[in-house]
Amino acid sequence: MASLSEFFSDPSSAGTWTVDTGQSTIGVKAKSMWGLLPVKGRFTEFSGGGQITAPQTVSGQLDIKTASLKTGIRKRDEHLHSGDFFEAEKFPDISVVVTGADVVEGDAINLKADLTIRGTTKPVDLRAKVTPVGDGGMRLTTEATVNRQDFGVDGNMMGMIGDDATIAGDVVFRRTDA
Repeated sequence: MASLSEFFSDPSSAGTWTVDTGQSTIGVKAKSMWGLLPVKGRFTEFSGGGQITAPQTVSGQLDIKTASLKTGIRKRDEHLHSGDFFEAEKFPDISVVVTGADVVEGDAINLKADLTIRGTTKPVDLRAKVTPVGDGGMRLTTEATVNRQDFGVDGNMMGMIGDDATIAGDVVFRRTDA
């Protein structure tokens, strides 16, 4: 693969890219039990896409269905979907809106984004590793740690869950207008 700068500058890279949900994963991890055991979950429903316009302009959006969060324990999942945490019925989507990008070095890119959870939007910088997928797709791998209280996600039962949660994405994009 050419360098990221060359890829994003190449007019043939410009166009619309769509998330390949079959090859992508989005997860979340938070410490629980006073920091002894992590709680891990995976969002099973999401969609999105982006645009590359020359020269080196990137934008896009990823919408994650809040109620699709699965941790492997049904009762915990129901509680996480409730008003104590994500209030999935009222706020069905978590969204990440990418407003720009800067190539850092090698295969790394800094994505400027806005993260919206429970109707609260905060800026977040996502450093992503970009790797080609053999059949013309591009994989972005990134993670960010956010304070859930900043987004109104409460539900802390006597120190059982820490305030910081790490959201991780391993998302494959495919060109849809080639």
